[in-house]
Amino acid sequence: MTAAHAEDVTVAHAEGVTVAHDALVAFTADVFADRGVPAPRARTAAEALVHGDLTGLTSHGLANLTRLYLPALDEGRIDAGAEPEKITDTGAAVLLDGRRSLGLWAATEALELAADRAQQTGVALVTMRDATHFGCAGYHTARIARRGMVALLASNCGRQRIARPPGGRAALLGTNPFSVAAPAGEHPPYVLDMSTTVVPTGKVRAAARAGQPIPEGWLEDAQGRPVTDPEALDTGHGFLRWLGGDPATGAFKGYGLGLMVEVLAALVPGAGLGPDREALSGDGRPTGRDDDIGLTALVLAPGALRPGPDFLGEADGMFSALLDCPPLDPRRPVSYPGRPEALTAGHHREHGVPLYAEQYAELTALAAERGLTAPPPSPPVPATAPAPATAPAPASGKDTR
Repeated sequence: MTAAHAEDVTVAHAEGVTVAHDALVAFTADVFADRGVPAPRARTAAEALVHGDLTGLTSHGLANLTRLYLPALDEGRIDAGAEPEKITDTGAAVLLDGRRSLGLWAATEALELAADRAQQTGVALVTMRDATHFGCAGYHTARIARRGMVALLASNCGRQRIARPPGGRAALLGTNPFSVAAPAGEHPPYVLDMSTTVVPTGKVRAAARAGQPIPEGWLEDAQGRPVTDPEALDTGHGFLRWLGGDPATGAFKGYGLGLMVEVLAALVPGAGLGPDREALSGDGRPTGRDDDIGLTALVLAPGALRPGPDFLGEADGMFSALLDCPPLDPRRPVSYPGRPEALTAGHHREHGVPLYAEQYAELTALAAERGLTAPPPSPPVPATAPAPATAPAPASGKDTR
């Protein structure tokens, strides 16, 4: 690694509250356990959710605890005690009915099952219907990369429809995220984690909560004109755009990737589909909810396919070459998906996970309401605390969905 890749920069501590990562995970696990999630799975779910804040992908972090997961648990859209049911098992491929189990742990267990099988067969697939939102897809795939394997996780959005086919008038698809993760030798794992739309809904809603306009190119109105009001997404007057933006600049690629995910993650296991004739009977505006989500987890075990140390050594060489590519701007060294998030996570593990003051107040109010112990704030971070090495904004293109 060159000196440029190892350099530190200094940043001022952002306004708000920082909380130790372990304390934040422990509290979040207590919250899920209080709602009936078994303790070990509550811990996995907490780690998956806090991962968003830990890595800087905050639209998929604790902001969703009181806005998404707890309401869904209270309404029965997520079943706290559900046990996924095995429908089909061919050895290298498994079909599960998720039975509305909490996706934050169920996605991890699906990938871990696939990884265990792949160690014997070289490749394994686990696909699930009736799943629920699982947070950052990259959290789940990175766990498998740390086991020395390559993982893919893809998910549709059930019957939630917020994006239109290019040239179409009716919303038929969701953000349809996917993640691929792989070992990178001595470097942080490669973790691609992205929606197939320009941005996930979480980033639009984060802007709405902050009262900030969004850039042109995220949403469009019924006539295809740019929308900068983030509230338009949830009022039904704004549609998410596909990666690539306009058809002339590659929208069909994003749309094609979205359909790829719909096939792999929903059509294969028999989950709720976005494209359905019922969606054509309305006025074309966004419809449906993200219930009966489908997911597919695929794991490749290079160690079973090509025994010996060659794979990890070659992975190290490949990603080292990328990092050693001469940058156009020395202040912005070349990186790869997953590395910026890993650097951010390391910084936050050492100095605490930053939360907005309002967000921390939500957690303390929740603790008081349920008789739980709120996580204490960490001591202030010195203004000269080392930050992650200079790198582009997260190369994952995300926060997920």
